[in-house]
Amino acid sequence: MIAFAAPDALLFISGQCPHCPVVLAAMSELIKRGVIGQLQVINIESHPEAARARSVRSVPWMRVGPFTLTGAQSAAELAVWARRAVSADGMSEAFHDLLKQGGLAQVLELIQAEPMRLAALLPIVANPEASLNVKLGVGVVFEEYAGEPSLRALVDDLGGLTRHVDARVRADACHLLSLTQAAEALVWLRECLRDADVEVREIAAESLETLRGCE
Repeated sequence: MIAFAAPDALLFISGQCPHCPVVLAAMSELIKRGVIGQLQVINIESHPEAARARSVRSVPWMRVGPFTLTGAQSAAELAVWARRAVSADGMSEAFHDLLKQGGLAQVLELIQAEPMRLAALLPIVANPEASLNVKLGVGVVFEEYAGEPSLRALVDDLGGLTRHVDARVRADACHLLSLTQAAEALVWLRECLRDADVEVREIAAESLETLRGCE
C-alpha cells in the first residue's frame, strides 16, 4: 500500500522510439500500484505542437510530479521520483541527485515555481561529505535568492548549522548567512568569531563585513 499521495505524470513517446514502450509499460504498472495517480501519454508524431510547448527534444520524456526526466527509466526508478515528488526529504534527495548530475537549471526552475523549496537544500548544506559540484550548485542557488524572503526565512536554520560538529558545515553556513542580508544573521556570525576553527572565524568575519549596515 502506498503511504504517500500519488503524483500525476506526463509521458511523451514516439512510434520510432525503442525505449518508449518499456517506459510506458513501467508507468502503466505504477498506475496499477497507485504510485502514480494519473498518466497522460502524448505521441509527438501526432501532437508535435504539444512537444514544442514543453521543449521536448527527445523521447521518452517524462514529468513525474514536478520533476522532468528523460531516457529509459525503470519502474523502480520512476517510483523513487514519484515518492520524492510528495515528501520534503524526497525533494532534498532529488536536489542532491540533480545537482550531482549537472541539473542546476531544473533545481532553479523547481525553486522558482515554489520558493519555499529552498529549505530542501539545507540537508545538503549539513552534509559535509556532499561532493564539491553539489556544494557549488547549492551556493549558486542561494546566491540567486540573496536577500529574498524565502532565504531570509532560513536564518535560524542556517544559524543552527553554525554549531554543527563539522567545521566545513559551519564555514558554509557562515557564508550562506551573509547571503540572507538579514540583521538576524549577525548574532550567529558574531558567535562564530570565537569558533575553534580558523577558517570558520575568517568566513564569519567576512560575512559580518558583508552585512555591515544591516543592523
